[in-house]
Amino acid sequence: MSRPIGTEATNIMPAMSKSVHVSETPATRWLRERRIAFSEHPYVYEEHGGTTVSARELGVDEHAVVKTLVMEDDSTTPLIVLMHGDRIVSTRSLAREIGVKRIAPCKPEVAQRHSGYRIGGTSPFGVKRAMRTYVEATVLDLPSIYINGGRRGYLVGLAPRVLVDALAAVPVHCASTGPE
Repeated sequence: MSRPIGTEATNIMPAMSKSVHVSETPATRWLRERRIAFSEHPYVYEEHGGTTVSARELGVDEHAVVKTLVMEDDSTTPLIVLMHGDRIVSTRSLAREIGVKRIAPCKPEVAQRHSGYRIGGTSPFGVKRAMRTYVEATVLDLPSIYINGGRRGYLVGLAPRVLVDALAAVPVHCASTGPE
């Protein structure tokens, strides 16, 4: 079993046998290979339910559920944005902050091709194609987060610092509560 999340000791996990874990995905394999501690949180997936459903099913604040969004810049280079579940990405703010003209969400089939994951099950860990990763800076202030573990209806809990330390995610300020 994984250690509980939310302490400094959660960043390292002893190697464990694959048979102990029920939910192996490319994301969990990636986390285990790097000895990153995480907790597993399966829930009943609802089509188009998003983070509202996962937060409700897990009994956690939607602000601590982090969504993984595959987007592209003006030269169609894909990138990942990690955002609070109860916020949206201000693409204008993000574009300005990272020095590109435009940022837009990828079409679902393009996002799937880049990440290797189905929409609704996209994880930033173990992606098919290496992509620049950005994280809303305020996510890093949370004691723990819940993020997709590589399939629909499955989140992993971990310390937010993992996003910077293991993924090299760049903190940005691009959260918005409403349409641009």
